[in-house]
Amino acid sequence: MSRPAMLSASAPAPACPQVPPGPLAPPKIQMNVKATELRKGQVLLRDGQLLLITDYSHSTPGNWRAIIQVKTKNLQTGGSGSFRPAAGDQFEVAYLDKKKAQYLYQEATGDFVFMDSETFDQFNLEKEMAEDKMCFVRESEEVEITWHETTPVSIALPTQVVLEVTEAEQAVKGNSATNIKKDAVLETGFKIRVPLHVNAGDKVKVNTDTGDFVSRA
Repeated sequence: MSRPAMLSASAPAPACPQVPPGPLAPPKIQMNVKATELRKGQVLLRDGQLLLITDYSHSTPGNWRAIIQVKTKNLQTGGSGSFRPAAGDQFEVAYLDKKKAQYLYQEATGDFVFMDSETFDQFNLEKEMAEDKMCFVRESEEVEITWHETTPVSIALPTQVVLEVTEAEQAVKGNSATNIKKDAVLETGFKIRVPLHVNAGDKVKVNTDTGDFVSRA
């Protein structure tokens, strides 16, 4: 697929007539919450890193102090972690925005190049931030990109996507077992295990969290 040509700089636009200013958009207010107010699905800003809370537990055994356990996923590196805050600890909840963008190609460095669907500006998403999700995205496909301020940090995919099988092992003749699976390759190059009845050319549903086969589409 040929890469889209970069747009040349346009001539300065003519001056527009002055119009009364409309109401200003409300400022993005920094929100701090206590450890006891944390919830699964929130994104925290800690030491410059964006941490998605993947699990949260809060228990108070007997007369002991509250025990809080937080598990996280780093949206910039993909790494997992956990910590145990004190009940009174304060955390900053990050303000995130989502924008539609078209996936163009992958650079030699491994970074992925996208184009904003509204402004047509091109931007890169670092390999470490998106590698685990890009195996489910086709070239020219439109996806949602999560932004923190002016920085793209991750891709928001649906739980399931439909992709075509381009390669599949031949099933052993006469083997009708339903729990046996074989190797296959999807149109994005992702390798997956599928049931024996799935063949090249079939379209299948894939879980984007686990990479597992769900069903035929």
